[in-house]
Amino acid sequence: MSGTQVQSIRSGITSVVRTTRALQEAIDRAADSGGGRVSVAPGVHETGALRLRSHVELHLEAGAVLRFVPDPALYPPVAARWEGAATTIHSPCIYARDAVDVAITGRGEIDGGGARWWAAFRTGDLSYPRPTLIGLHGCSRVDIEGVTLRDSPAWTVHPLLCDDVRITGIRIINPPDSPNTDGIDPESSRNVRISDCHIDVGDDCIAIKAGSEHSLDRVPCENIAITNCTMIHGHGGVVIGSEMSGGVRGVVISNCVFQGTDRGIRIKSRRGRGGVVADVRVSNIVMDRVMCPLVINPFYFCGPEGKLPIVSDRAPQPVGEGTPRFRGIHLSHITATNVQSCAAFISGLPEAPLDDVTLDDVSISFAPDAEPAVPAMAGGVPAMASAGIRAQFATGIRISGLRLQGVIGPDLVADDTVHFDDTVHFSDAVHFSGTAQVTR
Repeated sequence: MSGTQVQSIRSGITSVVRTTRALQEAIDRAADSGGGRVSVAPGVHETGALRLRSHVELHLEAGAVLRFVPDPALYPPVAARWEGAATTIHSPCIYARDAVDVAITGRGEIDGGGARWWAAFRTGDLSYPRPTLIGLHGCSRVDIEGVTLRDSPAWTVHPLLCDDVRITGIRIINPPDSPNTDGIDPESSRNVRISDCHIDVGDDCIAIKAGSEHSLDRVPCENIAITNCTMIHGHGGVVIGSEMSGGVRGVVISNCVFQGTDRGIRIKSRRGRGGVVADVRVSNIVMDRVMCPLVINPFYFCGPEGKLPIVSDRAPQPVGEGTPRFRGIHLSHITATNVQSCAAFISGLPEAPLDDVTLDDVSISFAPDAEPAVPAMAGGVPAMASAGIRAQFATGIRISGLRLQGVIGPDLVADDTVHFDDTVHFSDAVHFSGTAQVTR
């Protein structure tokens, strides 16, 4: 942080408006003086939306709780993106726009007061989409470190159109049934490092996005590194999409543990969105009690436009700007235990086949009491339990060192739309119900 000014906010201010004003004035004074740290002392501080400014670090001391009061009047509308489209939302609880060198640090806690927001969302009582907990729009040199983030109204950390973002050592805790409470969602951002985080949420733990077909600016999300994280519950451990119209490339995911997530690694999009997902490397991942460890799904049907017949049609469609493409997806050294549905569901489009996919040293065992579940949210995909790999509309698939235990039926089911570069190799270390069967 530039500058040496330190502002301290003490507890004991009972009025939410007064607390909000005092915090914002401290941030503004630090910014106007060239930068510095605004330190929040131990105690509970109830506040409304705050705007972080350039060269300012908001630091929560151990024992400090910044509690955002869930009154929509405290969160004025701002221009943003929600689910990939430009729109107006309630201001993020902590908001920054076009700021440089900003930080949120410390051992304290930020409480988004999510329960009332979730209830209002379910009853349709909001004029604008809910606030994100931390929304950073068009910022560069961003640090978020050490803090605990709890009960976010919607997405928890949302860097949008940002560059040089470091998120490390934070805890995110949202109830498993809380709606749209993703953990960390870098969108159309570049040079993002996420490390040593614990994420336990009600939607995707980490979701990498690049805007939808409705975005005015289709900016890629690129150079993303995710490492040493634990991810609990949630719809997916690390997800790419479904908003990927600007493209996603250069993603490395390593040394993570997923526990109880619906899917593990999940890539999703649909016709009309366009964009390319390329150059994704996943290694050294341990999963337990996931429904399906790997899903690559270009027939994603959630949302009103996902119900259009063209989205689920397995017949080739004309190739154009709205055709999504997936290529260069490589996974190695993966262990998944107590899996429910199938070992993997991987698909391209008939007009744009999935290309260049590697599975190497992958060990999957199924739960003894596995119940049928649908691995991919796509029309025509049935529920299944303890099934092997399902592949369609793909070229250049390489599989080596695959170990399946407890699989029912063939290890691999593929049709004549799937082409392998080399022989598919399976380990001799365990017994298979079917010896490298390929159903055509």
